[in-house]
Amino acid sequence: MAVRIKKDDLVVVVSGKHKGKQGRVLKLDLDADRVVVEGVNVIKRHQSPRKFREAGIIEKEAPIHISNVQLLDPETQKPTRVRMGEDKDGNKVRIAVKSGAVLD
Repeated sequence: MAVRIKKDDLVVVVSGKHKGKQGRVLKLDLDADRVVVEGVNVIKRHQSPRKFREAGIIEKEAPIHISNVQLLDPETQKPTRVRMGEDKDGNKVRIAVKSGAVLD
């Protein structure tokens, strides 16, 4: 599967409990096809004190499946699919399907 979402991309959750929420991709796990999105799927974990870690109940983002998120189109501010293309210099770039905008 070709992954067209990268770290620090702005994405929208398109299905599931957190549908409609937006956030930045913090981490990608390509082996399990999962992403960690900032502010989405926040869980609480009870943690015991260890060296260099805080103790108590901490909140952190849990991974969600990559099929449940879509990239946010920079022009329309709506979720869009991504296709690959080439710029004028022949370099591979990601292109938003809805608006045709080139993504960085």
